[in-house]
This record gives sequence, C-alpha cells and structure tokens, in this order.
Amino acid sequence: MYQLLLTRKYLTSKVMPLLAMAAVTLSVATVLVTWSVMGGFLNTLLSSGRTLIGDVSIHWPNVGFPYYDDLIERLEADPQVAAAAPLIETFGVVALPDDQVHGVVVKGVDGPSYARVSGFDDSVWWRPIDEPLRKDRETREDPRLGGEGYHAGTDWNALLESGLTLSEPDGEAAVVPGIELSGWNFRRASGVYVPGAPAMSSRDGRTDYLNLFLPDGELTLHLMPLDSRGRGVETVTRTVPVANEFHSGIFEADSRTMFARLDLIQRMMKMDAAEKIVAPASPFVFDPASGELVQAQPEVVGVDPARVTTVLVRAAEGVPVESEAAIAAFRDRVADIYAEFAEAHQGEVPSSMSILVRSWRDQNRSMIAAVEKETGLVLFVFGLVCFTTVFLVLAIFWSMVSEKTKDIGILRSLGGSTAGIAALWLQYGAAVGTVGSGVGLIAAWLVVRNINEIHEWLGQNLGLVIWDPAVYYFFEIPSDMDWSKAATVVVAGVLTCLIGALIPAVRAGAMDPVRALRFE
Repeated sequence: MYQLLLTRKYLTSKVMPLLAMAAVTLSVATVLVTWSVMGGFLNTLLSSGRTLIGDVSIHWPNVGFPYYDDLIERLEADPQVAAAAPLIETFGVVALPDDQVHGVVVKGVDGPSYARVSGFDDSVWWRPIDEPLRKDRETREDPRLGGEGYHAGTDWNALLESGLTLSEPDGEAAVVPGIELSGWNFRRASGVYVPGAPAMSSRDGRTDYLNLFLPDGELTLHLMPLDSRGRGVETVTRTVPVANEFHSGIFEADSRTMFARLDLIQRMMKMDAAEKIVAPASPFVFDPASGELVQAQPEVVGVDPARVTTVLVRAAEGVPVESEAAIAAFRDRVADIYAEFAEAHQGEVPSSMSILVRSWRDQNRSMIAAVEKETGLVLFVFGLVCFTTVFLVLAIFWSMVSEKTKDIGILRSLGGSTAGIAALWLQYGAAVGTVGSGVGLIAAWLVVRNINEIHEWLGQNLGLVIWDPAVYYFFEIPSDMDWSKAATVVVAGVLTCLIGALIPAVRAGAMDPVRALRFE
C-alpha cells in the first residue's frame, strides 16, 4: 500500500517526473505519427498498384495461350474467386498529335470484365463529379465540376462511358492512356488536372499551340507481333481514337501505360481467331474438270482460337489476400485450377509447371521491399533517438533517489524490504511510462486524424508545404493508425521507463538504513 501512496505523491508533487513524462509522450507520439504516415503511404501505394493487376495473374508472354474463356469459367466457378478477366500485355510505340513519340506498355482488356477484377472503373479520370476534391473547394478549378470555362460544354458522362468500354459512341475500338502520358494536363496544387494547350515545335523554330483535349483526338499506335521464339514478325500500325485517360496514383504507370480494347490488340498482335491452313505439297495440281494444271490452294484444317497473354483473378469477398501467407494460399488455389485446365487442354496450352502464376505481392515485391525497408530505417533512427528516454529517466530517478535518501532510510527502518523499496521505484517508473505513453498515444491519434488540416494550416500561415499534391501525386497525406502497432509503441514506451528506473531502483533498495537516516 505504501508503494501506491508514495507513487501517487511523487507523481503529482514533483516537476522532474513531469519532465520524464513529457519525454516519453514526445517519443511515443513521434514514433506513432511516423509509423502511421509511412504505413499509410505504403498502403496507398499498394492499393494504387493493385488497381491495375488484381490479386493474382496467370501469365504466358509473347504468343499467349488459347481457350482462356474456359479457364475464366473454371476460375469463376470456384467460391474463392470473385471474377477473372483476359488481358494482353505487350510493348508498343505511340505517336501523339503534337509529334511526341513514347514507348508504352499496352494492355488490351475487355472493359467490363477488367473492371470486375481491378479498380479500372474508378481510375477513369474524365467523368462528372458533384463535389470538388477537398483541396479544390475554394478555387473549384476542376473542369469535371461542369463550371464555366473552356470545357464547359464537355459531355463528361459520354466520356466516362467511352472510357469504361474503351469504345467510341459508334462502337469503334478506342484507347485510354495514362493521364501523364501526353504531358498536356497540368496538375494543380489541389491535385486536380486541367487540360492545357500542347506546344508543337516545327523545324523552322516556330512553336504552335494545339487547341486539343486528348480524349477529343486520336493517336497512332505501333505494335510488333511476335512468334513463339519472341522474334518480331512485322510492325502493325493503327490510328485509334482516345476515349478517356486514367489515373492510378502510380506515376510510372500513368506516364507509361495505355489501355486498349482487347479485340483491337488481338488483331494487331495476330492473336485473334484464325483458320489453320496447310500448304500444298506441290504448287500445282491437276484439275480433272478442265484437264489442266492449276495453282494448288492451301487446305483449311481447323481454327486457331484467340489467345491472350494473361488472365487476371480477383479473390472473393472475405478471402484474405493482404498478408504474405494469405495471398500465397490464394495463388496456390489459382494454380491448382489452372493445372486442371491444362490437363483438359493438354498439348494446346502451357503446362502447369511452366505457366507463371503470380500474386500482386510477387509483382510488386521490389516496390514493397523498398518502402518497407525505408519505413524500417526511419523507425530505427527514431527509435534510437527515442531510446535516449532511458537515460533521461535514469538521470531523473537517480537524482530523485539521492534527494529522497532520508525517506528511503525511514521506510527501511520501518520494515521496508530491499525488494519492496526497489519495487517502489520500478512502480514509479511504470507509472511515468504509462501516463506518458497514454498521453503520447492520444496526441499521435489527434495528429494523424487531423494531419491534412494541420498541414494546410502550416502552409497558409507559415508557408511550410511539406506534402505538395502536385509533386507527391497523392491528393492528401496518407495515414493509417494501426492499433496493434500503437500498442507495441506504448508498451515500448513503458519499458523504456522501467529500464531507465532499474538502476536507481536497485541503488535505492541496496541502501543501508542507518546511513540513509544520517544523510544530509
């Protein structure tokens, strides 16, 4: 009982313990805010990355594989699978109306089915919106709001429909490039895009400005079909209209990726259905009807089915795919379904041993590892800084033990044991750590919850803009308060105080009561 009474008295009547609590509060709050922001950044990055690739992909590059409709049907019959969609992924060259030429990753997709396995429907940018982005509420410069301006008469609903189906209103196949591909769209500090007039330089040094909104125009796409050995067969060129533009949140994807309708890419890559023919043994054959030699015609022996390079798979709701082990289990289930499919079409599709079945973590492993290592490094540095709390608590408690030497002597003379006196100071340290960590947790939660408002206030009043949406690409500072991580940090804060109080507690418990009573 005396331990509790003295702990409460020392905790409320002394300034030095309050300094120790403040140190613990700052340490806990700093680590939690850092961990939350970095964790939110990683989660936002991963979520944006998964927008284009689903959960698991079945991939066979170059020539692709046929009978993908049967594979999709088998996949969607499994209760763990929500949807599957075909895709052709290849490299191409695109020429823009202002004579820019870019190398791009071309993804041929069926819009509706692709939207079921990805966030494609949400990534199509030019669409009608009712409310402005949070940082655009005052200026309202987003043209999608339908206000007055150059694009006031644009039919945003028609653009959205064209983007989702990758088709023009007349049914013609179209493309949806990344919003950063052309460089025509200006990204404001609020995070919105405003179409601009692209500059076109001529050979005589003149610069002309094109009054062109990319979804109103067209571009030239060059693709090269490959044979089974990866060798180019020919170059196929098409001029195709632009239906819309997409924004995934990953700059590399938005500046180097373009979607096109699946049947268009199948035709350009020579992966659409075609007749199988056999060349005649001799160039001429005898025609019994005319009695003359005529040119032999190739024989049609069947149909070569359409092919794709990839089938994307989305897990059903409730199936865990976030952790490494969970997504690996789902990937293995998809691989098992493909093995059944390969056995049914033996000799016509890649075997289950050679096909590439990869999860979203497998495809983003380098990006995930980089951000996780950076987060770990930052936390390690902050952890080292916060570990100085141990020495601060040690110094404060050592000083307090020296100050309370006579009190310790009285407690020992009244029957207080060595362990009891040591426990008193350890309990005191635990109380300091608990209160300081608790206050730090509350402070961190308030900062994380209002971090964007705090950041805006700093920018408006102090000119301190740390997170510029025009640079960092996300509209707002991402944050994620993980309460399991918060509990870890709080426990660590209490432990640092216990470690700091340990040596002074041992010193207090080992004091000789006679010498302590005579201490001046």
